[in-house]
Amino acid sequence: MHLLFFTGISAMAQDNKANNIDNSNIALQGYSPVSYLDLGIAQKGLKQFKSEYEKVTYYFTSGAQKATFDKNPTKYKPQYGGFCAFGIYAGAKFRPDPNKFIVKDGKYFLYLYNLELDAQQLWLAEKNHGKLILAANTNWKKLSRTHN
Repeated sequence: MHLLFFTGISAMAQDNKANNIDNSNIALQGYSPVSYLDLGIAQKGLKQFKSEYEKVTYYFTSGAQKATFDKNPTKYKPQYGGFCAFGIYAGAKFRPDPNKFIVKDGKYFLYLYNLELDAQQLWLAEKNHGKLILAANTNWKKLSRTHN
């Protein structure tokens, strides 16, 4: 009986292996994916402007941003499910600081930042975005199917 109960909970839970989300399924810690990609800035979204895509909730700063996202949601999905790009390159999942990001080639990449590590600066110091992306993309194939 217990096994059936736990199996049901697992089936209803959102896939948090491939998405950096909290228990409420909110992506990007509530920051707007449209702000990152189209404006190149980190802006906290508002709960009255939200959309759900692939069972993940995204917040926006305005109805116009929401409409932009709704027209092409795959364009605005964060790279590596919103996990730290440098972490994915290194083979691990880290929750990023939503204010640390890079927009390049029509995509945006988020990075871990704390008192001991600035992953965005490590990424930039490599001066080889293409090489880092190739390795991160390879690692993401495996990491997207695993828990932290």
